[in-house]
Order: sequence, then structure tokens, then C-alpha cells
Amino acid sequence: MLGTVTEPIPVPEAEKPSRENSIYRHLHTPDQKPLNLTDAQILKECRSIVLPFHSMDDVNELSVDIGGSLAKMVYFSNTEQGCTLNFYCLETNKINEFVEKIENIVRENYKDKEVTIIATGGGAHKYYDLLSRSGLVVQKEDEMQCLIIGLDFFITGGIPNEVFYYQADDASFVTEESVGEVYPYLLVNIGSGVSMVKVTGPKEGNFERVGGSSLGGGTLWGLLSILTDANTFDEMLEMATRGNNENVDLLVGDIYGTGYNKIGLKANHIASSMGKVFKEVVSGDVEDTLTREERLSKFKQEDIAQSLLYAVSYNIGQIAYLQAQRHELKKIYFAGSYIRNHIQTIRTLSFAIEFWSKGEKRAYFLNHEGYLGAMGAFLLRRESSNCSSSE
Repeated sequence: MLGTVTEPIPVPEAEKPSRENSIYRHLHTPDQKPLNLTDAQILKECRSIVLPFHSMDDVNELSVDIGGSLAKMVYFSNTEQGCTLNFYCLETNKINEFVEKIENIVRENYKDKEVTIIATGGGAHKYYDLLSRSGLVVQKEDEMQCLIIGLDFFITGGIPNEVFYYQADDASFVTEESVGEVYPYLLVNIGSGVSMVKVTGPKEGNFERVGGSSLGGGTLWGLLSILTDANTFDEMLEMATRGNNENVDLLVGDIYGTGYNKIGLKANHIASSMGKVFKEVVSGDVEDTLTREERLSKFKQEDIAQSLLYAVSYNIGQIAYLQAQRHELKKIYFAGSYIRNHIQTIRTLSFAIEFWSKGEKRAYFLNHEGYLGAMGAFLLRRESSNCSSSE
């Protein structure tokens, strides 16, 4: 998985935070439980985070973020490395299987405890009765607030290798060792649709949804499920990796024979997504009109997948730039399960921000980009045992 370290990277003693300074609390709600992040590390070949100085005895919650396409979960377990923060997701249309997974996790890792499910996303309301079926307390939390708290945690928690950016000069991915001044920033959360949120500070209420788009992960997933044989979003991304969008996209070079350098367009820049398709499938003779199957057979599914991935990603990147420009925000964090640490997606979003801002703004990404809401929900757990659901 791109951006995930291959093994825990030791932090020099001089750079290690003190245990006192590593007790994490956000500033959005009072009476919250602390999280000890001393020596926290991302585990080898997975997204789990080991918190060796945190105690499983202090954990009687897990959290879920149920969106239109995916259901995400954050939960703790005891492993050989220590108390471990785990991340899990499944398609929302398999919600019954997801709830069974919750019940299994509770039995295996939360034995003899009164467990609370802290839920966010639209599914926290839609599937409230289903989540409550096993007698677990369900605490509902606001989706937007959870996103911000989750991102703040991953940005400021001091977990090595969490935040990174794409460097086009040498096609490398660079870990952001220090985020510097945190606020203000723009959060672009890409799920089934897209939400763009301006965040001006860490305290409650210091954020505003400034825009979004209905063209998001659900759009790509829906179109490719019709146009290709892929059955899952990951299959679609893998298919896009093997494609060549130039076989279906109309490029600047196809129109001018070269680049349009006067306005900064190179020959390989996309002038029209899937713009070559019409010429290939429509003949001047009405009698030669092709069936849908014949039209599809003229193109490789991999090329279509890559073209649509670029189209959706560039569109999101351009809108994100415009919102950042409008609100004078230099830092843009892209998150959401649409990204999946996928190289082409990250590169495309990064290029869009670099191109439109002329290098003045930068796109940032996270190893746990799809779990902001679930992590934020978990951090809204209370010290008090009274965890009645909140509307």
C-alpha cells in the first residue's frame, strides 16, 4: 500500500516526545478520554498503528463511519507489539456482514466489557437499529465534526510517516516530517461525493463546508461498473493502472499536432476526456450504426478505466484549487476512500493543484485517508460511562 512504511521506523531518542506530551486530546469536546501516542508506529505492510504505552484496559469503544459506498471501522486489539489501533472497511451494501464483523471483534477483543459503538456518517442514522441489535450502546456523532477531528489527529499526533506529498520532479513520495503551522487548511474529502471544508483552528466550530461536488468515488464506481467487468473499486483502480488513456482521450496534441505552449498546455495534456470515442464508434452512414456491445468492443476496459479515473480526479483537483484560492488556503489535504493510496490518483490530484496554482499550493495525503470520520468518532468517546446517543 503506497505510503505505508514497510516496517516500524525507530525514532532517535533525542526526537522522541515525552510521555506527558504524547497524551493526545483534541479541543472539540470536554470530558474526553486521552490517547497515549508515545512511540506510536505504523505496522509493517498494514495500516494498523501500534500504541505501546496505551492500555487496552482503558478501551471499551469502537467507532464506525458508514457512508453511501463504504462502511469503515476503527477498533483496538492487543497484539505482540502492544495495544494496536486497527482499521477495517467493507462495501456498505454488505452492511449485515459489517455488523457481524463488529460483533466478532467485540467478542474477541472487548471481552466482559460494556462496549459503545460511536457512529458517524449517514449510516449512523440509517442503520441505527441494526447497529443496536446486539444490545450495544450506539453514540451518534456529527459527520463533519468527526472528519475534522480525525484529520487533526493524523496531522498533529506525531505518528511517523502519516502525512506525505507527491514530488513530480523525481516522481517520489515524500513524508512530511513536520506540518509546521497547521491552520488554516482545506480538507477535500472524497467519498461517494466530495465535500470541501475550510478549517481555521482546532476548537469546536472552527470549520465551514465551502463547497463540494457530486462527481466523486460513487461516480467513478458507477460508470466503471457499467463499462467494465470489474466488480470492486480496487479492481477498477488496478485496471486503470494497466490502461492507456491516450487511446480514448482527445489530447492537445491531437488537435494542434503539438503543444499549445503559449497558454501552458503540453501535447499530452487532455483536451477532452474520452473525446476520441465518438469518432471511433459513429460512422457517417446511419446504416453502419453499431450496437452498444460493438462500440464497447472497440476499446480496452483498462483504457476506459484510466480515462475516467483521470477525468474525475482532475475535476476534483481543479475545484479544490478554486476553493483554496477563493479562501486563501495554501495547504490542501485530500482524504477519503476514493484515494486508496493509489499512485495514479495521488499523482493526478497533485498535478492538478501544481498546475492550476503554478506551484504555489501543495496537495497532501495520508496513510489513513479513508478513516478520518471513523477516527474522529473514536476520539469523541467520553470519560463518563454515560454514552447516550447524540443527535
